[in-house]
Amino acid sequence: MKWTTVADVKAQLERHWAKGELCRAAVADSELFPFRIAFKLPAAKVMLDAFGDMQDWVKLIRNFADKHTLKLEWQEIKHRNLGRQQLPIALLLGTPEQAAALIGKRQGLQQFCRLYRATQARLPELLTWLLKRPIKALDLEQAWFHLVDLCVWIQAHPNPAIYLRQVSVVGIDSKFIESQRQVLAELFDLVLPDCAINDGVSGVAGFAHRYGFRDKPLMVRLRPLDQSTRLLCSDGNQDISITAAAFITLRPDVRRVFITENEINYLAFPNMLQSLIIFGAGYGFDSLAKAVWLADCEIYYWGDIDTHGFAILDQLRAHFPHAQSLLMDRNTLMVHRPLWGKEPAQERRDLVHLTADEIALYHDLRTNMLGEKLRLEQERIAFSHLQEGVNALLL
Repeated sequence: MKWTTVADVKAQLERHWAKGELCRAAVADSELFPFRIAFKLPAAKVMLDAFGDMQDWVKLIRNFADKHTLKLEWQEIKHRNLGRQQLPIALLLGTPEQAAALIGKRQGLQQFCRLYRATQARLPELLTWLLKRPIKALDLEQAWFHLVDLCVWIQAHPNPAIYLRQVSVVGIDSKFIESQRQVLAELFDLVLPDCAINDGVSGVAGFAHRYGFRDKPLMVRLRPLDQSTRLLCSDGNQDISITAAAFITLRPDVRRVFITENEINYLAFPNMLQSLIIFGAGYGFDSLAKAVWLADCEIYYWGDIDTHGFAILDQLRAHFPHAQSLLMDRNTLMVHRPLWGKEPAQERRDLVHLTADEIALYHDLRTNMLGEKLRLEQERIAFSHLQEGVNALLL
């Protein structure tokens, strides 16, 4: 039958709970209460055809209201055949506690009120977050006061210049902090002055930098392709990893720098005089961008022939406009047709730092002109083809 049921009433209250509205109304001024839930009444024809069912519905609604000590709003309906009928037209709820009890959320509401009052007494700056995200706060109930402790600590130690591992707060370790970085970022933004927040970075990955903690240094892995070049004062293996800060200060005697995304290609790359190779890390060239000595080197990027390979090349050229691609051309793609594969997800945006030939091939790849999600991974390219490509650079 087309009228409001008890299940409909509870479903409406569940939606208000999920939005946090009942929690907010319990601790702050709210226009939600007193709350009126209007009923959808049976049409005149339905009343006539199913009069007995309608009477059962009225009885059910009345019993529901009586059971929970709720008020009903009634209205007299004049029916042509049935005469005057008294029907409930709305349920009236006076408090958030009444609403929460109807959907089994009384305990949850009480827990939120306790969190709110305790936070108000200790760190009222966090109340805006609690009001904005009350259901999330309930999910974090077991961890909430540890989060408050960390907010108190960061207020006393803005821009601490230490690793997260060195934070000393009773009952809290670095694993907890790392697991709660997303929430902590929202809370730290509320309790810290603007001068203690680096607005240039955001997100979980930028947490340490944003709030003045020390972070793991960016590392660069490289090796000379010329046996006479020494990066270490040693005759041992010159395949090394150094910090980005150290990489910037290098002054290697090289003319060419190759960057590749595949470790075996990095290790097996042919020897070449006055050259070195860098093991790339996909998107992100922050560790290389400040190395001014690279501006005096020929730079060659060797990535997969797919949309993301060209997107990474485009990003590298944003830092080093003179960078060239290696084995990322149409001929290499066609020669290795039997080894084509599929790219899991394609890049679709326009790339502004590619050459005309690269743009044409990128267009054919992203529009699937040559095949659906086509890609040629760099490790599938014949080593003899690599050797020929490298030799061509010396001509």
